[in-house]
Amino acid sequence: MSHLIGIDTSTTATKTLVITADGSVVAEASSNYEYDIPRPTWSEQDPRLWWDATIASIRQAMSRSGIDPSHIDAIGLTGQMHGSVLLDRGGDVIRPAILWNDQRTAAECDQIRDRVGRDELIATTGNDALTGFTAPKLLWVRNHEPENWSRVVTVLLPKDYVRLRLTDELALDVAGGSGTGLFDLSERSWSSQVLTALDLDRALFPETHEGPEITGGLSTDAAEATGLVAGTPVVAGGGDQSANAVGVGAVAPGIVALSLGTSGVVFATSDGPAIDSEARVQAFCHAVPERWHMMGVMLSAAGSLRWFRDVLAPGVDFEVLVAGASEVPAGSDGLLFLPYLSGERTPHPDPNARGAFVGLTTSHDIRHMTRAVLEGVAFGLADGLDLMIGAGVPRPDSIRASGGGLRSALWRQILADVLHARIDTPVTEEGAAYGAALLASVGAGHHVNVDEATTRAVAVVPAAEPGDDVEHYRETHRRYQALYPALRPTFEELT
Repeated sequence: MSHLIGIDTSTTATKTLVITADGSVVAEASSNYEYDIPRPTWSEQDPRLWWDATIASIRQAMSRSGIDPSHIDAIGLTGQMHGSVLLDRGGDVIRPAILWNDQRTAAECDQIRDRVGRDELIATTGNDALTGFTAPKLLWVRNHEPENWSRVVTVLLPKDYVRLRLTDELALDVAGGSGTGLFDLSERSWSSQVLTALDLDRALFPETHEGPEITGGLSTDAAEATGLVAGTPVVAGGGDQSANAVGVGAVAPGIVALSLGTSGVVFATSDGPAIDSEARVQAFCHAVPERWHMMGVMLSAAGSLRWFRDVLAPGVDFEVLVAGASEVPAGSDGLLFLPYLSGERTPHPDPNARGAFVGLTTSHDIRHMTRAVLEGVAFGLADGLDLMIGAGVPRPDSIRASGGGLRSALWRQILADVLHARIDTPVTEEGAAYGAALLASVGAGHHVNVDEATTRAVAVVPAAEPGDDVEHYRETHRRYQALYPALRPTFEELT
């Protein structure tokens, strides 16, 4: 029987998934690692950790699967976006990769806006200059570490360093490339205009490929290291969010994906580039050929509930907290919560934004506060969806939702009411690695295209329908939206 592998190089672990050609999960394994914080707000990682974890997770997953390595038809890659992997002429790593959550590059973002022009930057790349993107990281190294910069011959993203170690080939997928801040979104390729404005040599960057396209075969050395067969095709894959969208079947316009983990993401597919003129939501190429997507990102989604529990109710199970919140009516009896505990990206790209409870009275208790946290996160996700709809994305009838927060029936119902859409959950929730494996199945010829692969492999079940509180939440959401503009001057003063 034919099988595929999906490999997800995330920030804290590499996950390998083995599936059948029809999408059934056979085995999985993960290998964990840490990242470094050499200074406050900095975040770095040694790329060699990813390769070691790739070897370990492949061997463990294959052992658990019990299948012959010759039955692996193709490998798909996904992983954390935006990180900068800098290689010298010999292909060796020059310095630790600067990761997506590193915040050191505010001055370089200003430099990019000055050189390119903010409006032109957004029109070309689909995004403003953000500290998490790759482009400002490159400028930071050039500005602060000229000795290292003088040695740079190749720039890769994290999963594409893994690709290099697997295949000895330099390649990058269009979804990942569009997250560098150096891409022409419409052309799905590197922007000569932006590269010239930033004095970056086009030769630094590899050729880009569509998600299911084969970029090389497993090298002899990689085959020996992993236990797989030399020559096994490796497809381009996609960044973690676009691969996750493939994994839940959000590959066509009208299908919206929502991820409710530590951070929160609303993801909508489009047939052409859809750009918010103020770049309050991000626009990237999809891992699906000839498709694009918009994405709203909250920095503290389920992370807000974890913070609340750890600070105000340490040791209490989340189920107990949420059970109490279910005793409180929609709107939390007038209590509102702003979930901007780590600053915010969507709808307010503001690192100075802060969290807040507003409307507290002596009649409120921990039940009200818990429900206000659940509602505040839902309102923040709705803000991102509304911005995407304003940019031309169709309003969805249903949303495919995944992530740890979806275990709560109350939170699912709040999301359905606030987002005005049915919440569906995937039957198989294996994340980005599953999407990468489905892309590999297309590259191996098991499916005509990604649409067919997801139609056959991805099934969802209804989890919550909009109920009686929809209209009540419309008014409560309006009050919530008034809080940030009113509090912004105070946030700036506090910072």
